[in-house]
Amino acid sequence: MALDTQSRPTACLALADGTLFFGHGFGATGETTAELCFNTAMTGYQEIMTDPSYAGQVVTFTFPHVGNVGVNVDDDETGDPVAEGMVVKWDPTEPSNWRSTERLADWLAARGRIAIGGIDTRRLTRAIRQQGAPHVALAHDPEGNFDIEALVARARGFPGLVGLDLAKKVTCAQSYRWDEMRWAWPEGYTRLADPKFKVVAIDYGAKRNILRCLASVGCDVTVLPATATADEVLVHDPDGVFLSNGPGDPAATGEYAVPMIRDVLDRTDLPVFGICLGHQMLALALGAQTIKMNHGHHGANHPVKDLETGKVEITSMNHGFAVDSQTLPKGVVETHVSLFDGSNCGIRMSDRPVYSVQYHPEASPGPQDSFYLFERFADAMGKRG
Repeated sequence: MALDTQSRPTACLALADGTLFFGHGFGATGETTAELCFNTAMTGYQEIMTDPSYAGQVVTFTFPHVGNVGVNVDDDETGDPVAEGMVVKWDPTEPSNWRSTERLADWLAARGRIAIGGIDTRRLTRAIRQQGAPHVALAHDPEGNFDIEALVARARGFPGLVGLDLAKKVTCAQSYRWDEMRWAWPEGYTRLADPKFKVVAIDYGAKRNILRCLASVGCDVTVLPATATADEVLVHDPDGVFLSNGPGDPAATGEYAVPMIRDVLDRTDLPVFGICLGHQMLALALGAQTIKMNHGHHGANHPVKDLETGKVEITSMNHGFAVDSQTLPKGVVETHVSLFDGSNCGIRMSDRPVYSVQYHPEASPGPQDSFYLFERFADAMGKRG
């Protein structure tokens, strides 16, 4: 019996174990392969899709109302979507928000990103939690024609993120200056007029709002590519060095990032602050190790405990690898842990203003629980000179 073309699925998500999910495609047409993760945030789908840390991943959104506020020109974390695709429960409705300038489906289509709606995301999320982040193939064909065997084979052929250096793919091509500060009502984004500190930020996949937070505490930021050497960092005579977020296996990126960080630490007493992949790069440079997590942490409701103050912060997270706290060397202190699973979320050197966190303080889910980390960086630079 022929399938009714009016009800024919127009998108298919194929897992490497052969599990299939059919739904309604939107955005771009075609196929893509990636690692599949889930994100529990209730807002911020545009920021998530444009976060460079999601390179190589398709994102399942557990919150069903994705697309209902459209997209706008201000919320991109980088120039274009970086996540390979998106999976949602309900098809996006017409946007209803005064800031919206475009429909989500049109925005995705124009930028070559595939999406699938009508999926049982609860079932899919349970599978990810139980089996670990699977490798998948996602296809969108308006005619509903899918070669299932080929899709499953493509999913099985995806090499995965272990051993994969993605920072080089998402980093800037050349250095640039940044002075835009955080959005504030009613002015919106404003420029830093009176900088107090010179900061070099290493771009492993930096989010724009991180750079805005640095500018908002008085930093004149020069952004350098991920492969920058210590000489290229220090020629700017910075007051501090920032290590950004980013995608991929930290051990692979560490092949070139770790020697640079160690060189900076050996040659200077500069304050160093890292976030997400930058946290993992710092940990590796100090002698620790990283591990692949089962399904990672992706969401805007993650409780993290500051072990030194006893306070609990509600944080935003996006990482599939973690620092192994059991490998932290002498002189490196664990400062923060996840209250979900006890994994490491922060470190610092015991005798120098060098520290990092696994989560994203710039995402402000608390909303201001973690902004003190940027202020701490500025204070350290101020005390130095």
